[in-house]
Amino acid sequence: MSNWKTLLLRIGEKGPEYGTSSDYKDHIETCFGVIRREIERSGDQVLPFLLQCAEQLPHKIPLYGTLIGLLNLENEDFVRRMVESVQVDFQDALDSGNCNSIRILLRFMTSLLCSKVIQPASLIVVFETLLSSAATTVDEEKGNPSWQPQADFYVICILSSLPWGGSELAEQVPDEIERVLVGIQAYLSIRKNSSTSGLNFFHNGEFESSLVEKDFVEDLLDRIQSLASNGWKLDSVPRPHLSFEAQLVAGKFHELRPIKCMEQPSPPSDHSRAYSGKQKHDALTRYPQRIRRLNIFPANKMEDVQPIDRFVVEEYLLDVLFYLNGCRKECASYMANLPVPFRYEYLMAETLFSQVLLLPQPPFKTLYYTLVIMDLCKALPGAFPAVVAGAVRALFEKISDLDMESRTRLILWFSHHLSNFQFIWPWEEWAYVLDLPKWAPKRVFVQEVLQREVRLSYWDKIKQSIENASALEELLPAKAGQNFMYSLEEGSKEKTEEQKFSAELSKKVKEKQTARDMMVWIDEMIYPVHGFEVTLSVVVQTLLDIGSKSFTHLVTVLERYGQVFAKLCPDSDKQVMLLSQVSTYWKNNVQMTAVAIDRMMGYRLVSNQAIVRWVFSPENVDQFHVSDQPWEILRNALNKTYNRISDLRKEILNITKNVLVAEKASANARVELEAAESKLSLVEGEPVLGDNPAKMKRLKSTVEKTGEAELSLRESLEAKEALLNRALSETEVLLLLLFRSFLSVLKERLPDSTKVRSVQDLKSIGAEDDKSSVMEVDSENGNPKKSCEVGEREQWSISTLGCLTAFTRQYASEIWPHMEKLESEVFCGEDVHPLFLQAISSALQFPLQ
Repeated sequence: MSNWKTLLLRIGEKGPEYGTSSDYKDHIETCFGVIRREIERSGDQVLPFLLQCAEQLPHKIPLYGTLIGLLNLENEDFVRRMVESVQVDFQDALDSGNCNSIRILLRFMTSLLCSKVIQPASLIVVFETLLSSAATTVDEEKGNPSWQPQADFYVICILSSLPWGGSELAEQVPDEIERVLVGIQAYLSIRKNSSTSGLNFFHNGEFESSLVEKDFVEDLLDRIQSLASNGWKLDSVPRPHLSFEAQLVAGKFHELRPIKCMEQPSPPSDHSRAYSGKQKHDALTRYPQRIRRLNIFPANKMEDVQPIDRFVVEEYLLDVLFYLNGCRKECASYMANLPVPFRYEYLMAETLFSQVLLLPQPPFKTLYYTLVIMDLCKALPGAFPAVVAGAVRALFEKISDLDMESRTRLILWFSHHLSNFQFIWPWEEWAYVLDLPKWAPKRVFVQEVLQREVRLSYWDKIKQSIENASALEELLPAKAGQNFMYSLEEGSKEKTEEQKFSAELSKKVKEKQTARDMMVWIDEMIYPVHGFEVTLSVVVQTLLDIGSKSFTHLVTVLERYGQVFAKLCPDSDKQVMLLSQVSTYWKNNVQMTAVAIDRMMGYRLVSNQAIVRWVFSPENVDQFHVSDQPWEILRNALNKTYNRISDLRKEILNITKNVLVAEKASANARVELEAAESKLSLVEGEPVLGDNPAKMKRLKSTVEKTGEAELSLRESLEAKEALLNRALSETEVLLLLLFRSFLSVLKERLPDSTKVRSVQDLKSIGAEDDKSSVMEVDSENGNPKKSCEVGEREQWSISTLGCLTAFTRQYASEIWPHMEKLESEVFCGEDVHPLFLQAISSALQFPLQ
């Protein structure tokens, strides 16, 4: 990398590029001297790279802003082009709804104002344009209140940029910035306070009590007003421009052109509730709230951090996570060395965990955050591991109130995290969970973490890791893997008919007979004698046993003999029986059960509807509150269903683009042929209409080929669209089945609706019914010895309602197109329990009738 690029990238960091100095002023002066000379040689390369640095390393924006301010003193034309590029990028971001670019570029422009590069009045115009758009959006008559998330986002962008330039704005244009803040207050008075209860981490509100009455926008405004009343003084934003103030004041201001905000869709003319709800969902998806605070640590852990400094550090951390997601070690390094003068390990841990658990979904997969946390533990060995452990303990104490989806993610993260640190954890602290009932959330959490660890390692290793709390071995999965019903016991000479059948089947597999031959043999020799159930049991058990050695063996068996399953189980009822047999064989191996069923669905041996019916069969319903297995299998089935739809949509989009290209090529070929046909040529001295024969032949061939290519693409597009329409139609049936299944099992077990109107009521009932399990304290270590405030039936209801909310929230985009049908056929019945409707309403953030 060129020396000037390295200097730009590493400005403000400790490293060899800037010698021993860590002073911002020295860094800026050194970088300025090199960049000033480089602009003369290759200014066209410097400009985009400098802008890219400012965008993708936004915690260094004050340094880049000051550098550009110094360049403005000597090369106004370069800086003018820089400002124009920023404005073009900002307008493009507004047009495309690129949230991160809008927010960062507005912060960058605010920082350029501090360096006397941008005219303060023109920045105020940008603020007011965004604010005007926001106010219009939430206006019932002129706008579309369903798109309030977009309006809120614009206001958040204005407020979030003020820590980087509020002091200069208050000094140079005090009346104007006061007008903007008053306008934001007026906006808050006309907008609706957005209820996001379905996106809360905890469902009792204790950890979020500080924000119960205020949403994110109102809270941020309070922080900014507090900052303003404190003279705009904060510790988290460096102000290097002050060291060059005497020089920068001579720079020329550059004006910002007016901007245009993206218009939101028109409100539904027919006042359709479903369409309004879908618009709100689309708006929330496009303009999501990037952080929800966990507040899991005591206030004294961050007592020296002002509210506005906390916000700024959160912004730094989230920006680094977003822009450096392709290089986790660099990401961890920047996160550990932010430009702030106070310690922030606890805040960093809270921010990271808030992303891991973020609802409806985090920006990145859990694996990414796992790796970043691991690298931070290694980069800060004396501080961060203990903070992470403290966060885990705090979340464990509140596990019964944690959202079901967030709980699943926490289990996946924690088990993976421990696998990177030799599975070391003080399990003796949690050994008391064995005294709790099997349905207690803490006990289930420990059980699921240990089971996930076994998947990531092996049984004996995990047993060894809990030797300080050896009693927890009870929560490990069974060590034995397969449950083959037709194996011959040692010393046994006589075989049952089923064992003979199984042995003969194994022999045919070893002889590599085809699936067709095997089906003929089963139809002629086995099915008529033993009937369907015995035939299915022996075939499934035997083939799964042959494929039990490894995942590869299983895939090979399913590929080679999958059609045997398909022939035996052509309809949904028989597929449910097939799934039951798979579960029976792998009853001691949750992972292989999930893998086998997932692969069977992938090979279309079982349908998604059969999987839903099997999950809600009595054998699984009783496990809803004590095991994640049925929910994992249901998640896999729904994910595979919607991944297929997503893939079809992508394929249709690509083919549509190719059709347009082919259409254009075909049209050009026809135009060229027509031009050639109308041209006069001399053949043997006589004028003849048409170009020379060789060229005409080539042109006609080109027309034919381009026409055929276009036709082929159009046929392919029609076929894919037909597949998509079929998949969407099947999705509607699947959703109806899913919600009816939830409704059916909940109706059987939920208390009468006159007794419970909320989940809190369920907990209260459980506490009253289970007074005998009042918490006792172990006198030796102070740990709770026996505690379960909720009875089994109530905990089953809470867990099932939590999973209903999680599935509804996760697949909301696919649910909304079918909402009218779901409302009319499932949600609006007289016997629908209020808690069922509450679970769905909170997930969709939309009231059901």
